[in-house]
Amino acid sequence: MLYLGADHRGYLLKEEIKKFLETKEIDFCDLGNLRQDDTDDYPDFAFLVAEKISHDSESKGILICGSGLGMSLAANKFKNVRAAAISSLASARMSREHNDANILCLGADFTDTDYALNIVFEWLNTSFSNKESHLRRLQKIFKKEEQNFN
Repeated sequence: MLYLGADHRGYLLKEEIKKFLETKEIDFCDLGNLRQDDTDDYPDFAFLVAEKISHDSESKGILICGSGLGMSLAANKFKNVRAAAISSLASARMSREHNDANILCLGADFTDTDYALNIVFEWLNTSFSNKESHLRRLQKIFKKEEQNFN
């Protein structure tokens, strides 16, 4: 499953991403914000999506706030979450190939809609490389998560 979340600054971009996903017949679940409400806080939506990802290794997420950074920081507080703030096609590709990122974080204030949709497409269509060096580095992260989350 692909989970979506956005605060008020990311709401409009999230709605465009939903339309894009529908045209590609990609199933998703929108965890909010379900209306543009400037009284919301980005951690609330990051936590909702990250909680789902944390418990389902097959799922992925897309989070959108003003910069993408706040969502990334909040989502990465969960075990098994590798949220990456992405601003280019190259970083989208590398976040999947090298880091096996499972949450894409976008900054609506800095990424126009067409480019954001290209990033989403690139990210969703890139697989983890399984290269030994990348696996070794991820194992170090997993080990630290085990230490810190127990």
